[in-house]
Amino acid sequence: MNRRYFLALMSALAANASPTRKPFMRQSALFISHGSPMNIIEDNPYTRSLKKLGKTLSKPQSILILSAHWATNGSTVSVVDKPETIHDFYGFPDSLYDVHYDAAGEMSASLLLAHLTHSKIDRRHGLDHGAWSVLVHLFPDHNIPVFQLSIDLSKPAPWHYELGKILSPLRDEGIMIIGSGNVTHNLGDINRDEDAPVAKWAKEFDDAFADALINNHDKIINFDLPYFDHAHPTLEHYLPILPILGSQKEGEEVTTIYEGFQHGTLSMRCFKIG
Repeated sequence: MNRRYFLALMSALAANASPTRKPFMRQSALFISHGSPMNIIEDNPYTRSLKKLGKTLSKPQSILILSAHWATNGSTVSVVDKPETIHDFYGFPDSLYDVHYDAAGEMSASLLLAHLTHSKIDRRHGLDHGAWSVLVHLFPDHNIPVFQLSIDLSKPAPWHYELGKILSPLRDEGIMIIGSGNVTHNLGDINRDEDAPVAKWAKEFDDAFADALINNHDKIINFDLPYFDHAHPTLEHYLPILPILGSQKEGEEVTTIYEGFQHGTLSMRCFKIG
């Protein structure tokens, strides 16, 4: 980590707070499997679990999201004062396109995060649906600033895990970090029925992932999980897992906050660190 940029980030965050403020509570890091865009408007066990979780979390100063739906070659940070809601999906009911998430951006932290991570700056990218589809349930009041760091597809898996160690100190400054993707994601092998029986390969992958989540992060980093290539023909929905795991400090617990499947093969497993 570049200490000079880290100290600059801390100074900027402190400058926006009251001079008599109490120290921030270290925020949780979350990984949320987001599944189908229909989860934005549906009432089901998964969406109810996110609403319940949101009520138990301490309110962060801001939220940094790493979403599967903003994947780039080279890291990029969104630096936008009022990010628009991006409806980056097609063929769904009109009611989905009427949903907007109107949170403010986070200018100071996002600019300095770009320096900290040697990232490009994007002043137009709003909130893609990997971001706002989970925020509408977790924080429905739209009253917490949000910014995004893209998923850099040019980097190997260990780099993404190490990125979590760079991001981890942000949690001490009141910034919640959320990764949004899916524990399994093969759109060519899903059932149209949301409640379809779970495929054998998906269950075996999810079981092995759940064990490695607690006992052996190396298996997750090295893709050493059964049926990995089938579970993730492409990596953009898997890589957001790694920085969340990498942000774990010694002594912090990993807790599964939801487990279940949709459409027979989509593991909707979500977990929390801290």
